[in-house]
Amino acid sequence: MSLFDESIQLELNVAELYRIFYDAYPEDSDFWWQLILEENNHAALIKAGRDKFFPKGLFPEEVMAPSLGSVQEINAELSAMLKKYQAIPPSREDAFNIAIYIEESAGEKHFQEFMSKSSGSDIDKLFQKLNSNNKDHAERLYSYMKSHDIVLQELSL
Repeated sequence: MSLFDESIQLELNVAELYRIFYDAYPEDSDFWWQLILEENNHAALIKAGRDKFFPKGLFPEEVMAPSLGSVQEINAELSAMLKKYQAIPPSREDAFNIAIYIEESAGEKHFQEFMSKSSGSDIDKLFQKLNSNNKDHAERLYSYMKSHDIVLQELSL
């Protein structure tokens, strides 16, 4: 599988995990639903980049993690989480802490860093504009957790 395909799968896996959290915790469903939509949008942006921009040499490669191996590792971890949590969802607190862990992983953090950089080519700016409403998920998770008294933990998955 290519880095493009793995990166698309990463975004879709994260969206699916958040869907589990959405179903499990109705009190947070609006929050999870927004993240689901944004993760699916990230996948669509990478797919469009692969299909429309990459063949012309215009795709901003900084959108994706530099290492196929790192994305494959997080995808394997996410696949295991999906199997585990489809059967029995984590606690509400664990769900948020898992999301923080994921959003700070190599693939997700790399995407967010690219989207928040202030300089770049016209194509970089186009991708950033297309993704303008999907700002830093980790930051929003921290804020939501704080305002809802959800304890931040150090995870060892």
